Amino acid sequence: MTWLPTISNTGEILKKIPVGSTVLIQKPMGEDFKDAKGIRSICRRRKLKAAVNFQLRFSPMMMIVQDCIEQNVIGDISDFEVHLNLLTPWELFPFLKKMSRVEIAVHSIHYLDLIRSFLGNPSGVWAQTLGHPSSKEFGQTRTTAILNYGPDIRCSLSINHNYRKGPNFQSAQIRIDGIEGAALIKLGLLLDYPKGEPDEVWIYPKGGSDWNKIDFEGGWFPDAFIGTMSNLQRFSSGEDKILYTSVEDAFHTMSLVESCYISSKKGDTALPK
Repeated sequence: MTWLPTISNTGEILKKIPVGSTVLIQKPMGEDFKDAKGIRSICRRRKLKAAVNFQLRFSPMMMIVQDCIEQNVIGDISDFEVHLNLLTPWELFPFLKKMSRVEIAVHSIHYLDLIRSFLGNPSGVWAQTLGHPSSKEFGQTRTTAILNYGPDIRCSLSINHNYRKGPNFQSAQIRIDGIEGAALIKLGLLLDYPKGEPDEVWIYPKGGSDWNKIDFEGGWFPDAFIGTMSNLQRFSSGEDKILYTSVEDAFHTMSLVESCYISSKKGDTALPK
């Protein structure tokens, strides 16, 4: 099944699916945390083998980086930063105009889920998400967030979908610094979207003296989607022991999304007088 945020009867659809079925739900897992709780409850009650299509973690670029980290190529993670400064053609997605929650709920949710796949759940978050004068018909198109992973890891998102100064100085990258090395991922798909540019992975290995560009095949689309689908199919058949984007795991991503909106609504800390 595929779900879009404008559809409010996700739970009713899930109730009609036969007990014990295998289900892939398009992200996000409901419009908000309340929806996520309801979806999780239905999936538990009906014993559905259900996954949510949080697919960025399955992209070729991120699989390479995950492998490098597992092999201790860059050492323990000390910094995790997502930086976007580009122009996103929101008009290609008119259904977003009806949504009160946009940027985090349908875009930065990818990065929040990805960060969780590397670092686990943060203890808290500081966030601000807001619109832009050039795209007033959409709820939010810019986000800044800091995720709290304790005193040794800095984790942040700086997202601007309203950069209108041409291709120079636009960016779409994820940078992961380790104690001894680093990884940089270019999200080429997002540049000149939907035409896009090639995705790239650069690794600075521990003990190295320069960045190395890693050759690979595929990209975020469609290869990452193959990852979520194949993992679900293999889990259902007993070939995979872990369902990586299960409803149970996706619930934590939705909790993080909700925390960002709560933080943004609470506002800043006033300067003392």
